[in-house]
Amino acid sequence: MLYYARGSKNDAITPEEVREALCGMFRAMGPKRRVLALPPDFTRLYSYAGPITEMVDGYFGDTLTDVMPALGTHSPMTDGQIAAMFGSVPREKFRVHDWRHDVVTVGEVPASYVREVSGGRVDFAWPAQVNKLLLDPSFDLILSIGQVVPHEVIGMANYTKNIFVGVGGSAGINRSHYLGATYGMERIMGRAKSPVRDVMEYARTHFIPQLPIVYILTVMAKEAGNMVMKGLFIGDDFKCFRRAAELSLETNFIMVEKPLKKCIVWLDPAEFKSTWLGNKAVYRTRMALADGAELIILAPALKEFGEDPAMDALIRKYGYRGTPHTLEATKANADLQENLGASAHLIHGSSEGRFSITYCPGPEMAREEIEGVGFGYAPLGEMMEKYHVSDLKDGWNVVNGEEIYFISNPALGLWAHPDRFKD
Repeated sequence: MLYYARGSKNDAITPEEVREALCGMFRAMGPKRRVLALPPDFTRLYSYAGPITEMVDGYFGDTLTDVMPALGTHSPMTDGQIAAMFGSVPREKFRVHDWRHDVVTVGEVPASYVREVSGGRVDFAWPAQVNKLLLDPSFDLILSIGQVVPHEVIGMANYTKNIFVGVGGSAGINRSHYLGATYGMERIMGRAKSPVRDVMEYARTHFIPQLPIVYILTVMAKEAGNMVMKGLFIGDDFKCFRRAAELSLETNFIMVEKPLKKCIVWLDPAEFKSTWLGNKAVYRTRMALADGAELIILAPALKEFGEDPAMDALIRKYGYRGTPHTLEATKANADLQENLGASAHLIHGSSEGRFSITYCPGPEMAREEIEGVGFGYAPLGEMMEKYHVSDLKDGWNVVNGEEIYFISNPALGLWAHPDRFKD
């Protein structure tokens, strides 16, 4: 069912209009006993999910008893991040999702189906896992809140990904990421329908149809330095998500007129502290980069590779060395077999030898660490002196007579040249 749908590339939905849409829907639903909210974490700061969660809390008050940020494998939010993103929502309502322990397997997608949708690339069953809190029968409304934007694992972020990955479990997350990586990022990114989405849709319809989940989906765009809401879609099925995904593709997909020979990407220090997240600079631009291109990533707050110690150790051990190397390492090593999400991430973060990747970290990462995982290194100060971020505009620039392409936040879009993107 589609409760609300509004959006276009030229729209600009105001906070008051969002509030009116939410309150109108909630009134139509009638009184609720207990409500659970599942917003994204701080890595989706610009999704407008924070203010929406505040609006939900303002409407339901004490009936909104639990807010669980959909961390996936990310680090738990700090008190400062919660305050910055969710404002007046009481701190005591927040719960931490533990993706390794607090999950229940609600069903298993058959290996035959996974094999079929993946074109034979993988041959395993997929465990549909969710945080045990979602199965508490006292909840008569679960609000999954978040932004639809191009994504490397599933094609378009949010909807069922917020459930089965955002508050999912280790096995399900690892296998879904590996499925997407082996199928091929360039065949997935920007598409509402993908093998990973098909598997999760199977799980939604077969294993959790009884859960009272309503999806509140935003489509955001950056205009004149500010984030603007282009679309708001609220519903409980794939049709709602498809509407949002269609607008996101129109809004967040930047088709460049010629392949990029040199691309400079800025990683906001408030948002990007790991290559696990920062490698959006790699996979969101790969379809726009020319063969032999230079990708330079300015990462002042970089301090780690993985978002947890186990993943960090695996990245340091195996490095970003391309799909063949990673697949062979996965076949030969139990630690990767038990953490297929790490294998997928190593594939996502590699250029496959087609272009160079140079990381420019701040003081918390040494040259030896960066080069040890297969990236090039350049001093941040030297690169910042050459490329003054505050003087650059998103898109094409000329610096000292050299044409470059600048991206101020790789999380907000997907870049491609027509030769490499075939819808």
